[in-house]
Amino acid sequence: MSLKTRVKICGLSRPEHVEAAARGGAAYVGFVFFPKSPRDITLDAARELAVTVPPGVAKVALTVNASDAELDALTGTVPIDMLQLHGGESPARVAEIRARYGLPVMKALGVAEEADLEKVAEYAPVVDQVLIDAKPPKGGELPGGNGLAFDWRLVTGRRWPVPWMLAGGLTPDNVAEAIALTGAAQVDVSSGVETVPGQKDSGLITAFLTTAHGQ
Repeated sequence: MSLKTRVKICGLSRPEHVEAAARGGAAYVGFVFFPKSPRDITLDAARELAVTVPPGVAKVALTVNASDAELDALTGTVPIDMLQLHGGESPARVAEIRARYGLPVMKALGVAEEADLEKVAEYAPVVDQVLIDAKPPKGGELPGGNGLAFDWRLVTGRRWPVPWMLAGGLTPDNVAEAIALTGAAQVDVSSGVETVPGQKDSGLITAFLTTAHGQ
């Protein structure tokens, strides 16, 4: 396990949790802009939180199949550093968004079996990073944040042309195992540091960061 593991705490909506993430050494903090999610946040609330994030911590906006109008409003209101596209955006749409806003883009890709990893090659030319997440359950309304893990052995030893981040069902109790098994240099957590859906816990955030950093 590397001390350099970079951690993203996603779905933040309260200042004390943003502070806990930054204090614990998170490399990224994420804000969710998706009405169906229990972690959904308004643009104004996200702006108030974003301005408190210290330099060096990337502010990520998670969107799902957002329109240009929605992204215009988001980028015009919230000082973000990266867009995370978590819907069914095609490679062409991802390239369009990346060019339009001039921001780094991370594309989330759901994985349940080895064949799902073939999508990485399709998106690699048009993204800055990929998020390898567990595929949502059939009929589920949320594309991520479901607390589900996939078989981590599917990504063990994988090398791709762009940086990647491991997500899906990670918790303070299993993140060390996940990093050791996959060799992931970056990990993402949302539901794994919550007491109930949408309610983060500062203690769990700190525990996750401490464990992921190997301390």
